[in-house]
Amino acid sequence: MRRGMLVLAIGLVSGCIPGGVQQSADYDRPAPQAPDQRDPSGRPEQDVRALPAPPPAWVARRVTPDAKLVAASTYVVEPGDSLRSISAKLGAGSEAIARANNIAAPFVIHPGQRLTIPGGRYHLVRAGETGIGIARAYAVDWSRIIAANALAEPYILRTNQRLLIPSTGPESIEERAARFHIDIDDILTGGEPALASNAQPARPTASVKRVLPATTPVAEPSTRLRTAFAWPVKGSIIARFGPGKSGERNDGIKIAVALDTPVLAAADGVVAYVGSDVPALGGLIILKHGASVTSVYGYASQLLVQRGQSVKKGQMIALSGNSGFADRPSLHFEIRQGRTPVDPLARLPAS
Repeated sequence: MRRGMLVLAIGLVSGCIPGGVQQSADYDRPAPQAPDQRDPSGRPEQDVRALPAPPPAWVARRVTPDAKLVAASTYVVEPGDSLRSISAKLGAGSEAIARANNIAAPFVIHPGQRLTIPGGRYHLVRAGETGIGIARAYAVDWSRIIAANALAEPYILRTNQRLLIPSTGPESIEERAARFHIDIDDILTGGEPALASNAQPARPTASVKRVLPATTPVAEPSTRLRTAFAWPVKGSIIARFGPGKSGERNDGIKIAVALDTPVLAAADGVVAYVGSDVPALGGLIILKHGASVTSVYGYASQLLVQRGQSVKKGQMIALSGNSGFADRPSLHFEIRQGRTPVDPLARLPAS
């Protein structure tokens, strides 16, 4: 996972900047024996005042680093066992046990079968915990937890899932501090709260007045993006996608605009993140558009939408600013396919 060298903002910036679901695998299969408010025009209601700062979802539930150390061993399957029940009995993750024994879906096991139990530190995921929060509690880079557990898109954790926590080994103070950086990739892959068994994420609403609890997962659009992207603002492009003059990589484009210019949603979507946890980007909004497509809006002076809110193409979601590392009033804009940034100019209409 690419890591941006961005210092983690533990608290949200004060003032006017406010603070798809992975299917649960059938590890319980046993051996033999889960109102929109609109104005008269029909458009979603809007309020141009900056919204109060909610806690960021990825730290809303404090994580206690109480992982259980499990010794590598062998287990003989008994009648009525399932991978889930064996996981609860021994403390190792059911997914890790399945991988260690090449057991594929639907994860059938048989009495008398000898299973290899992989050793390591396993964290029991509680309701509301996020991947970033877990990584921070153990001072382990979230990308390493993803790799150790073979997590796949859309990276939604499950309550009572047992995550293998990689060992950090000897390290310097600088190396330890580096793990507290947070970037867009972290938010996209580790920012959603764990989903309870048989539960569904919260459905989006067009109302800005609905404040979704930060410990509740958000449902992303279930359909593919049906319309082309539109420009979020009109202005001059002052930084393009790709390597910069000094060798740094720009994952989007930077558009110069007047201070407090309305920033518009580039396409229909659902607000996945609102806050300022990536200091370089200041006031930040991330929209999900379905089919793993997201758009990113940074440097905002005011954020006008809530996490879990559905928005329409052309709807005002923020006011432009020069927050973060911006050196002039502008908008940082990205489009991503999954975790991969793509050149927005390839997706936007010719100006």
